[in-house]
Order: sequence, then structure tokens, then C-alpha cells
Amino acid sequence: MQTILNKIIKGSRDKDISVDVFFKSSKQPKSIVIFSHGFKGFKDWGCWDIVAKHFAEAGFVFVKFNFSYNGTTIDQPSDFADLEAFGNNNYTTELNDLGLVIDWVLSTELLNDEIDKQQLNLLGHSRGGGITILKAGEDNRVKKITTWAAVADLIQRMKDYNLNEWKEKGVLYSMNARTKQEMPLYYQLYEDTITNAPRLDIQKVTAQLSIPFLIIHGTNDEAVSVEDAKLLHSTCKHSELFLIEGAGHTFGAKHPFDGKELPIYADIVVNKTIEFFKTI
Repeated sequence: MQTILNKIIKGSRDKDISVDVFFKSSKQPKSIVIFSHGFKGFKDWGCWDIVAKHFAEAGFVFVKFNFSYNGTTIDQPSDFADLEAFGNNNYTTELNDLGLVIDWVLSTELLNDEIDKQQLNLLGHSRGGGITILKAGEDNRVKKITTWAAVADLIQRMKDYNLNEWKEKGVLYSMNARTKQEMPLYYQLYEDTITNAPRLDIQKVTAQLSIPFLIIHGTNDEAVSVEDAKLLHSTCKHSELFLIEGAGHTFGAKHPFDGKELPIYADIVVNKTIEFFKTI
């Protein structure tokens, strides 16, 4: 197993992106999978390393990364050590970051002998699933996508916040249940979302998407309703809906994760996704 860990590349604003790559070196072209983490997530969360190894063992070049403004830092890639950055994150930054990761993967000499540049697949969890869909809609290099517990609408979710209070104070806070940190969300998130609403319209993209799309969701998802998955499926004629009865938002995984094997639900998710990406 070959790994490239914490490779630093330029982000879309003034912060860098930390990237991991997992693959079995063979000097033969392999399909690429680029994974985008979700809200309050990061590339080293929970069992994502084990997931990466499963994909590498299955013959993929698996790439995961930290969005530049996700709140972690280059020196602390698994801690929310930069809450100011977290508060200034937005969907267009993440969308642009993903584009830069794609560009790097397809151009770096480190992977030149290992990747099939014609077989680029995207995978995203939760909010990262929404970003994955949007990127597939604007980048014709992407051949297939899979989402795990993805959101179906980024714009509508703005209405979940008290907009008057948000505008007046300039910031709202979201409690991180694991770390107990009060994580800021600056009003710029709302402004950037509304300003860029046409680019961030997930359902408009799914309605026009012409590549294979696998939608995986747990029926007991406590963070993103399974109805989001059904909505994505209903708007995309090229999609496959795969519901996992009883699974929650992280498919049995948690952080920190001490096990060496994937939780049962996560194992089902990974195997289904590998099968989908391998199908011609």
C-alpha cells in the first residue's frame, strides 16, 4: 500500500489544502476516487483511513482532503484549531477547493504512472455530497459520482437559521457535540450562498446530470433526512437509490474510531460504492 499523506496544495483563497492519497503501486492506470468530507468533518475523521485502504485494495487511487476553510490547520489536520476560518467557510470556497484538488490529482507527477485520467469519480459525505453533485455538474472530467447521506438543497437550508438575528449579530454559533466547541458561522455564509444561488442549486444540477449517480442514505439518519436522498433520486433520471435500513448519518462510524474493521453499515456502503465505480 502506497500513501501520500498531508500533501499541501494551494487552496482557492488564502489557505492551503491538505491531501492524502492511497493506492497500490503497479505502474498501471487506475480509476480515481476523490472524497469530500462533510460539515464539521475532516479527512482523518473516524474510519476514513480504513475506507481509503479498502478502495486502494480494490484497485483505485483514493484521494481525501481537508477543505481549506474547514477549521483544521496544516499543523493540526484533525483538530478545529482555526475557528475563524471555519466561520468564514462557504459553499463556493468548497466547490472551488474541490476543483483544485481535481486539477492537482490529474496533473501531479507523483501519480502520473498510477492514474487513468479518463476515469475520475467523485464521492462525498453529507455536505460534501452536495458539493460533489455541484462539481459534477460543472466539470465534464467527472465520469461517476456517489453520495453518502448527502444534502439535497444548500440554499433552502439557510432558512433553518434565524436570519434577522444572524444579520444583526454577524455571527451564529453551532455547538460541536463531540468537542463542545461553539463553532462560528459568519453572516458571509448566507450572503455568499444567496449571491451564488444559481451555481449552488443542487436539484437543477441533478435534473441535468447525464453521468451515473449512486445515492446512499441510512433510513435512520439523524442529521440529513432520508427524504433528501429520495428527492435527489426523483430529480435525476441517471441515479440509483440505495437505502440502508436502520443506518444513521455516519453509518455506524464515530470519531475517534478505534476499530480495525469498518462498522457493519459502513462496510455495506463501501462495498456498494466500489461495485458501482467498478461497473463499466
